[in-house]
Amino acid sequence: MTALPALFVSHGSPMLALDGGRTAVAWRALAADLPPPRAVLMVSAHWETAAPAVSAAASPSTMHDFGGFPQPLYEIQYPAPGAPWLGGRVRDLLAAANLPATINTTRGSDHGAWVPLREMYPAADVPVVQLALQTHLGAMHHYKLGQALAGLQNEGVLIIGSGSLTHNLRDMIPGVSEGSPRVPAYVPAFQEWMHDKVMAHDVDALVDYRRRAPAAARAHPSEEHLFPLHVVLGAAGSTSVPRRTYAGITEGALAMDVYTFEGV
Repeated sequence: MTALPALFVSHGSPMLALDGGRTAVAWRALAADLPPPRAVLMVSAHWETAAPAVSAAASPSTMHDFGGFPQPLYEIQYPAPGAPWLGGRVRDLLAAANLPATINTTRGSDHGAWVPLREMYPAADVPVVQLALQTHLGAMHHYKLGQALAGLQNEGVLIIGSGSLTHNLRDMIPGVSEGSPRVPAYVPAFQEWMHDKVMAHDVDALVDYRRRAPAAARAHPSEEHLFPLHVVLGAAGSTSVPRRTYAGITEGALAMDVYTFEGV
């Protein structure tokens, strides 16, 4: 079985499900370049738990975990099946790394999962399992979660971290994208600092980004949208080949970078 890469996608606003623009094109291009996965393990910014947890519903519901958006957004369904076998496999791998996890057999797929997956696999025929974040435990914890899961890519599992390279909702400016003078200067500065460190496999800096990156606390007032990247970094390992395939900005303050880590 051909090894799959590990991926990080920035999922942006739920409105991308109605008009994804260039971001959706980038997501579709990701899937087009890959062999069909046996299943997806999705690490979304929108599931946080006190201790590690993994979903294992046979038929996950489509969660509309947002408010104040147009009605057509709430009518979207993404009926991809679950993969209880993968939930059990993830639990066992985490337990072996002294990271005991619980299994949740009822949780559906949140919008951090189904918004990009709907573009990547529109037939909804690839099973999906989600792994929760523990934001209060920090970046290194999430890197270790990823390390525990390294090797799943050799079993036909596509690991995707879904967050946002920058995520400050207070700084959003509707309709403003990269290249505009209205984009706050910290957004591209943070993008490029992260890009330099990812390409250099500088795990120490990436784990310590809160102290080292420019305007880190403004780029991420809370950290849940960046920790999916740390999980992917851990799963990919230091011998993988990173590649940034997209680096747009939406709504002024949401850096939409997409990364692949190949040869894991």
